[in-house]
Amino acid sequence: MIGMLYRAADRIRRRRYAGNHGRVGEDLAHRHLRRQGCIIVARNYRPPATPGEIDLVVWEGDRLVFVEVKTRTSEEFGAPDAAVDHEKRRRLLWAAMEYARRANVPWEKTRFDIVSVLLNDERKIQWQRDAFRPQAG
Repeated sequence: MIGMLYRAADRIRRRRYAGNHGRVGEDLAHRHLRRQGCIIVARNYRPPATPGEIDLVVWEGDRLVFVEVKTRTSEEFGAPDAAVDHEKRRRLLWAAMEYARRANVPWEKTRFDIVSVLLNDERKIQWQRDAFRPQAG
């Protein structure tokens, strides 16, 4: 039953956000992480005084995980995760430090993951745990 609801929601989402692959990819990543046992606590978090945005903030066990979702329709210009460059990581770090501070979570209990979503004929979702380790200042 729940599978039918998800498929119907997918069809509606694809029509509504036809040109917004990022939104569709975030929805798919959100669902994938929930199926893997994660608890989603925030989506598209933007700290008030810091540049950057965190696509998903989740708990996996005792770890607070900051997830960057990258979506592509093909790998013609490289894998989706290749778009997480130094500047993107720096902005993620700033936003994550602010989130962890506000949530009173020790920095040692955090992690950065990347979820790559490929929206071709055989939809592919790849979750890279501990994709990079920036140091908190």
